[in-house]
Amino acid sequence: MAKTQLNVRVDEATAETARERASQRGISVNRYIEELVRQDEGEAGRAFVQAAADFMKRYEAVFAEGEAPVHGPGAPLPDPLALPDALAAAVPDTPAAAGSLGGDEPR
Repeated sequence: MAKTQLNVRVDEATAETARERASQRGISVNRYIEELVRQDEGEAGRAFVQAAADFMKRYEAVFAEGEAPVHGPGAPLPDPLALPDALAAAVPDTPAAAGSLGGDEPR
């Protein structure tokens, strides 16, 4: 992989901390900074997954409203445009009365 030089300015305390941490790990400051950036990048993905899991847990009852879990061959697929009434009411600018994005209009 091609390398690009990146010059950054930090205060002396931050620079010293970076040197110490890199030395403790037996790697260069450059490698230490690369690893921190990659770690931060991974944490953003983990944060998204955790937020999605928290959302699903919080609204689990809303998503399950009126739908019994059905599994196996031949099981009907849910209407992807339909929203449970409680969820539709909670989402602004959504026709809550019909409980779907399409309202009473045929799809």
